[in-house]
Parts: sequence; C-alpha cells; structure tokens
Amino acid sequence: MVRLNKIYTRTGDKGETTLGNGERRSKADLRVETYGTVDELNAVIGLARLHAEEALDAMLARIQNELFDLGAELATPDTGKPLEFEPLKVVDSQVERLEAEIDQMNERLSPLKSFVLPAGSPAASHLHHARTVARRAERLMIALATKEGESVADTAIRYVNRLSDHLFVGARIANDEGRADVLWVPGGSR
Repeated sequence: MVRLNKIYTRTGDKGETTLGNGERRSKADLRVETYGTVDELNAVIGLARLHAEEALDAMLARIQNELFDLGAELATPDTGKPLEFEPLKVVDSQVERLEAEIDQMNERLSPLKSFVLPAGSPAASHLHHARTVARRAERLMIALATKEGESVADTAIRYVNRLSDHLFVGARIANDEGRADVLWVPGGSR
C-alpha cells in the first residue's frame, strides 16, 4: 500500500531520485526519462477520458492503472538482487486484453483508405496525442533495454506497442466510429 504523508521531501533537490529498489539515479537518467514518459502518457489519457463515452472511458481507466504498474516496473530495475517486496510486472494477459479490445473496437470501423490525421473530436484528438506519447515511451523502453547493464521486460514493450494501437483505434471510435476521421490528402495543399 502506498502512503504519502508528505509531498515534498527535498531529497531530489540536487537532481537525483530514488528508484523502487532504493538506488539513487540522476533525474536525467534514461530509466527515469522512460518511466516519466509513461507518466506523461497516463496524464494525456486522463485528458482523453474527460471526453470519452462510457465504454471507452472504462477501458482507459483500467489502462491508467496498468500504466502505474508499468511505471513501477520500470522504476524497479532487475539487478538480480532479492527485494523485500514482489515488484509489479506487466503480464501477458494484459497484452492479450488490449488485443481483444482492439479487435472488438475495430469490428465497428470501416477499413481505412488513407492515413488519419490526429484530429476530430476532443476525445479523438487527445487519444491521438496519447498514441504519440506511447510511441515515444516505446522508443525509450527499447533504448533502455539495449543499454548495457539495463533491462526491460519483453512483455512491457509488447504492452506499450499494443497500447499505441489501442489508442489509435479508440481515437477512431471517438470520431463517430471513424465517420468523423480527418483523412490525410496527399499533396492536397499544393
């Protein structure tokens, strides 16, 4: 259980933060940047929820909780040393649930004949923004996973990859099931 009695601690005033395993790192460290981007993604999804219809909002609420789990996983690097607690990990069933929801939502959509611009309804626009932040988080996770001495679980990377697809399809749902999508017109402004 998380308990926050005091919001500021002054322990980060010199540019360092504490990871979940107690290790101190620079706030500019790639691992900190990675879980910070997951936190940013969560905040953008919160904005989308302000405009989402009930079924989509319920999915996004669950995803926000899962992103906190992912952030905790990223903030607790696997050093091979035992911890005093069981660290949170994204699991295969969470990836599978995203896939099932993508398939379910996609059944309601007509196939695309052009790329979709990140626009339309407020919910769709925020979901497109969230999708781009998810892609950035994924790139950072891959960079972290390939950095010597660091690791990121394959399941966590698959989760964020699938999440960006989920957010794209959710944006189309929020755009009147794709009928209000704003389509790219190649060379249309020449």
